[in-house]
Formats: sequence, structure tokens, C-alpha cells
Amino acid sequence: MKISMTATCRKGLMVFAFAEALFITTSCKTESYTAEKLVASQTRVDSTIAEVESISAYIAPYKKSLDSQLDMPLSFNPADMYKNDTPLNTRIGNMMAAISRAQGEPVFKSRTGNSVDVVLINHGGIRAGIPAGNVTTRTAYEVMPFDNEMVIAELAPAQMKELVEYLAFHKRAHPFDGLEIHLKGDEIKSVTLDGKPIAYDRNYFVMTSDYLMTGGDNMDFFTKAISSTRIDYKIRNAMIDYFKENDTLGFDVDNRFTKED
Repeated sequence: MKISMTATCRKGLMVFAFAEALFITTSCKTESYTAEKLVASQTRVDSTIAEVESISAYIAPYKKSLDSQLDMPLSFNPADMYKNDTPLNTRIGNMMAAISRAQGEPVFKSRTGNSVDVVLINHGGIRAGIPAGNVTTRTAYEVMPFDNEMVIAELAPAQMKELVEYLAFHKRAHPFDGLEIHLKGDEIKSVTLDGKPIAYDRNYFVMTSDYLMTGGDNMDFFTKAISSTRIDYKIRNAMIDYFKENDTLGFDVDNRFTKED
């Protein structure tokens, strides 16, 4: 009886093993497919698309509430400000640099104990001007529609020198604060930091955007930073906070970046 059961079990195992092998063979079969034709279409999303009345009616109360918040006056701008008004520094650019320092430096200092030496933002990041009149939350979103955050880069003397040379070479109104750069023709005549000739003898803390920290606008010197500190503060939010705290914007073109022939 024992022998018979053993034989039966062995027979059963052989059948099971065969079935398992058959399953593995059939289930692992690989098939490949190739697309013979691809069809694509493009739909332009603009004013030519008809409005869906039911959707418009549904969102109308929310839009009305949002518009009222976005268009509530926060401050006043006495005169038009645009990023191409003047060649090397502009009122709106000087405003952007000043706001970044005013709102961001206290946060950086409270976390690290260090002060900001220079602020540098890119000219192309300013996406709209500010006409004379009321300044609102919508204004901040139009000028800075991106979610760029303030970052403080610690630059060695060599990279700080690269920063100055970059500005002198491109001769563009990139918003900056803390430096004064004077050119004679294409040569650097003088560079001062907080009113004193820069010595390039220490590390410098430069406030910028997270976009420029990655080398945006070919500002590769930021990618060589010794360290970087994020303060979790969007430039746009800094603008809104500043507008709320100051009833009038009073920014002018100055001598921070000049060129003589």
C-alpha cells in the first residue's frame, strides 16, 4: 500500500511538473507591436473657442470673488515703469531688487545670522510693466507670473568677479542692488560694494532666484556657489507684501550702473 501511494505521488508530481513547464512556456511568450500610422491634431485654446454657458455660470461667483481680491488697491505708482525705459538700470528693475532685499534679507539673517551683500535678478524675468495708478495683487502676478523663489548664494571671490564681469559684458538692465559698476567704453572703470571699492577678498552672499541658481540666463557663476540657502519666499509674494506695507512706490533710475564713451 505504501509503495503504491509513493508511485502514485511520483506520477502526480510528474504531471504537475509538466503542466507547470507548459504554463511557463506559453505565458512567457513575447509579442512585439509596431505602430503603422499615427494621427494627431492640434486645438488652439484662444478666444475663438465658444464659451460653455453652464460652466461659465458655475464659476461666475468664484471668478467675481477672485477678481475683487486681485484688483483691490494695495499701493500707488506715481509714473509708468517698464523694463526697457532706460538702458542699464530701470525704475522697475531697481524696485524688484530693492523689494527682494527689503522682504527677503530679514528672513535670511534670522536663519543664518548673515547679511545679504548683493541682489541680482534677471531682466527677462520681469514680464510686464507697471503703469501709473493703483498697484494690486494682479499687478504682482503680471510682473512676476512665475513661482520663482529667493535663494541666497555664497560666492567665492572668483565667482563674485565673474558676476561683475557678466554684467559689464552684457550691459543689460538686470536688476541688482548693493553694487555700483561704472564702465568706460567696454572696460570696467570702477566697482564699489556698499560705497567702497570691492576687494574680492572674502565670500559674498548674493540674493537671487532659484532659476538663476541653476545657471539660467548663462549666469554660470551661481552653479559654482559654495553654498545656497532657500528662504521659502517667492519673489511675487515679496512684492505683494511690500505693496501692502507701502502706500506709494518711489523708485528712480540712479548711478548704480553707468557707461561713458
